[in-house]
Amino acid sequence: MKILATRPLPSSALERLRREAVVESYPEDETMPYEALLSAVAPCDGLICVLTDRIDAAVLAAAPRLKVVSTVAAGTDNIDLRAAAARKIVVTNTPDALTETTADLTWALLLATARRVVEADQALRRGEFRAWQLMGHLGFDVHGKTLGIVGLGRIGRAVARRARGFGMRVLYHNRSRVPDEVEAELGAEWVTLETLLESSHVVSLHTPLTKATHHMIDENALARMRSDAILINVGRGPVVDEAALVTALRGQRIAGAGLDVYEREPELSAGLIELSNTVLLPHIGSASHETRGRMADQAVNDCLAVLAGRAPTHPVKLS
Repeated sequence: MKILATRPLPSSALERLRREAVVESYPEDETMPYEALLSAVAPCDGLICVLTDRIDAAVLAAAPRLKVVSTVAAGTDNIDLRAAAARKIVVTNTPDALTETTADLTWALLLATARRVVEADQALRRGEFRAWQLMGHLGFDVHGKTLGIVGLGRIGRAVARRARGFGMRVLYHNRSRVPDEVEAELGAEWVTLETLLESSHVVSLHTPLTKATHHMIDENALARMRSDAILINVGRGPVVDEAALVTALRGQRIAGAGLDVYEREPELSAGLIELSNTVLLPHIGSASHETRGRMADQAVNDCLAVLAGRAPTHPVKLS
């Protein structure tokens, strides 16, 4: 068997792969060039990729022996699932491994944005902390406020559980309501997206990227938000119309934004990086030693399972 990994994997996962197959691993921790991917995947039985790799119909067609694509990620919008299904190629992901870590990062962004932590840190480093100020670096309280979660899946639910410690009211919007017992456990109330935007002090995005969610948060949605609200996005960048967000932040129509993902990564929309009422991170939602190791292990396990004729733990199905 031959397997291509489009990124360097943690040593334990790579060693496991090499015990079972011939492994070619792209040596740089950056997106493998598309033409190189097309060439390298051609003789492969398995492919282990990441969310920045474009696994389209052409890539799948270039590898007639390919049986499985295992992505070291929860999202699969970079993979042509229909083309994979047509070729009877199994696609797997790693949805469980990153839930709690990404929820932690959501709260780090939320608190840093609300309390202007990065802005204050930078001011201190510039030598501007000369004395305690009564009105300096005023932010917004989080405790007791209303948190609106768009997408109450695994990560959204983990974010909601953490909100209980801050005494927050939790609203959520999904395509469909979650079971009553889940709402009761989380203390979460289903509302329309319009109501969520109008009522929430914090709007946190955890929805997958689909045609329906592309630019879900556009100029009209931002206009519905409270002037003292902050927007948090650790889901998918194109869910937000970034140019409209810059305009809203610049005009102080909303109070701030904490972003870990972007509409055209790694490019940022003009003006975003200059805004002081933002906290901007380089897509590190699942970036802990433990979680990235678990994600790689899950992807390797499922890749090898499929190649051995066994059912994978996390198959991705067409919706």
